[in-house]
Amino acid sequence: MLNEPVSNIKGIGAKLEQGLNSLGVYSIEDLLLYFPARYDVYEIKPLSELIHQDKVTIEGEVIGEPSLSFYGKRKSRLTVSLQVEHVVVKAVMFNRSFAKKQLRPGDVVTVTGKWDQHRLQITVSNYKKGKADSQARIQPVYALKSDVSNLQIKKAVATAIAQYQDSLQEILPAQYLTAYKLPGRLEAVKHMHMPDNHQVLKHARRRFVYEEFLLFQLKMQLLRKRKREATLGNSQVFQEEKVERFKNSLPFALTSAQTRSLTDILTDLQSPYRMNRLLQGDVGSGKTAVAAISLYASITAGKQGALMVPTEILAEQHYQSLTDLFADKANVVLLTGSVKGKKRKEILSDIAGHQANIVIGTHALIQEEVIFHDLGLVIVDEQHRFGVEQRRVLRDKGLQPDVLFMTATPIPRTLAITAFGDMDVSVIDEMPSGRKQVETYWVKDNLLERVLQFIQKEISNGHQAYVICPLIEESDKLDIQNAVDLYHQLQEYFEPRAAVGLMHGRLHMDEKEEVMKKFAENHIQVLVSTTVVEVGVNVPNATVMVIYDAERFGLSQLHQLRGRVGRGQDQSYCILVADPKGEVGKERMKIMTETANGFELSEEDLKLRGPGDFFGKKQSGIPEFRVADMVHDYRALETARNDAQEIIASQLLEKDKEYELLKISVLNDSILKGETLD
Repeated sequence: MLNEPVSNIKGIGAKLEQGLNSLGVYSIEDLLLYFPARYDVYEIKPLSELIHQDKVTIEGEVIGEPSLSFYGKRKSRLTVSLQVEHVVVKAVMFNRSFAKKQLRPGDVVTVTGKWDQHRLQITVSNYKKGKADSQARIQPVYALKSDVSNLQIKKAVATAIAQYQDSLQEILPAQYLTAYKLPGRLEAVKHMHMPDNHQVLKHARRRFVYEEFLLFQLKMQLLRKRKREATLGNSQVFQEEKVERFKNSLPFALTSAQTRSLTDILTDLQSPYRMNRLLQGDVGSGKTAVAAISLYASITAGKQGALMVPTEILAEQHYQSLTDLFADKANVVLLTGSVKGKKRKEILSDIAGHQANIVIGTHALIQEEVIFHDLGLVIVDEQHRFGVEQRRVLRDKGLQPDVLFMTATPIPRTLAITAFGDMDVSVIDEMPSGRKQVETYWVKDNLLERVLQFIQKEISNGHQAYVICPLIEESDKLDIQNAVDLYHQLQEYFEPRAAVGLMHGRLHMDEKEEVMKKFAENHIQVLVSTTVVEVGVNVPNATVMVIYDAERFGLSQLHQLRGRVGRGQDQSYCILVADPKGEVGKERMKIMTETANGFELSEEDLKLRGPGDFFGKKQSGIPEFRVADMVHDYRALETARNDAQEIIASQLLEKDKEYELLKISVLNDSILKGETLD
């Protein structure tokens, strides 16, 4: 019944059906669940309670003739004096000259609009003659496009509810409705569209927030279960004593967070299912050490390991550090686009013949010519930098290898359990001891000279500096022009005492690599760059990070940039040059100077920016919810996730009749029809 087309509703003709289709409303169920985007509250309050600049509704008596004036082309301004509680209030209406004839002295009128406390004036957005309708205090406002009006949707919804209310079945089992005091589905739908008061609207919203989160989490948990069960017989039998000895031979002790994450990974390697895990850790938290021990475990199980990173310079750095760590315990090889000719053939032959235990490389690893003998563990670093297809190709190089994704972008817990709901997540949320915290300062433009003097002082002590250029959203060209201008200014200031380098997005990959290499080898002391400075590149000698126009960046991005310094033994500094005009910008700078913990920052960033901006508009991992908001409703998200885990673990969808309709709702969703998140 509910999947019938909306044209079955009385009063919906072909034109309105077309308009509704353009809003994504095709079936009767679509219409019933097309909830208002916001609600206008027409509640009459005493003048003393009205807040300046708020949208308010007042009721008053017209005194005197309204005054009408014209200006510009067909533009008009109508001023009406209203007596409200013995006070005269001016109501101003633009481009409604016709209202002059409608409003007579002595008429009672209800007006809604923006309130100016100082002038006792309201700029009217809508008005009606007569007293405020006590029944219609909360008015739904729908998100509209094409030529569908708010009134048409309201009428269509009211008719649909009257016609089809018996078909709207409850999908949540009774125990959840009771436990969380949620209204039934039909009642909640009615109250979302036609709320009598704030209380019923609040409870209806609570119900749909929980329902949306529960359905989404059930889909993710089912996906995860299916992926796991598709990979039975994947257990790696590694030599625990050898792994323990290797861990103890490292020149540092693991933090408890590293130990916890390592235990998760080793347990996954031993399990019969394929690992699909995300390892999150702040910049410098020691993810590479955990990755190295995991790779070693896989080697002792007779398997090969692969580590895929976004850039050649990063691959080379990993190759150096892992070769040092493993010494004679493993044969580590490096495969990038630069490795050519005879050398390349040798490496490919070693990989195919299992002489190579660990292969480190860029996306060169996923080319057809690369054939592994027995690939057991794939680690993808900075996984968001690779496309879904690239990750899949590498994964398919082995017979269902275990997969570990690593990221230094601290993703808030609320987003991690949503965007990565079909992955297990391990978090390294503490820093190795002895690492000095980067000191962060916020300065205004007028102190630039002092900032440059400070950079000079650090260079004199043998150190290096990054200078990040302002970001201009609209134009790639302007970004580069900015960087080039700044580069010339700094050349004038520092050379010949120090070499200044330039890096921006238009440079060819090889040129970027070359600049980064020179910087890593200290042939360049000051690197001017747009935000393309690669995540993860290790230049322990760099102690200063200066970010111009820092207010243009989100907290997470600022934190990522700050993580480029503070990698050696010396004290490092991050200087934010910013003059933010708005409160959010000032708050961002303040948080940056006070907080070094990436996870705390990411939670703050989420509050300031919202989830869409957090991953960037192009990331598809974030689902669109009708009612729920992951930031605002994070407690409901946690609850729904726990409930979903319990339902799947206990197989209630399959075994319990009361869960039948919930199961149908979950299985009908497109996510389980092949649109899987990777």
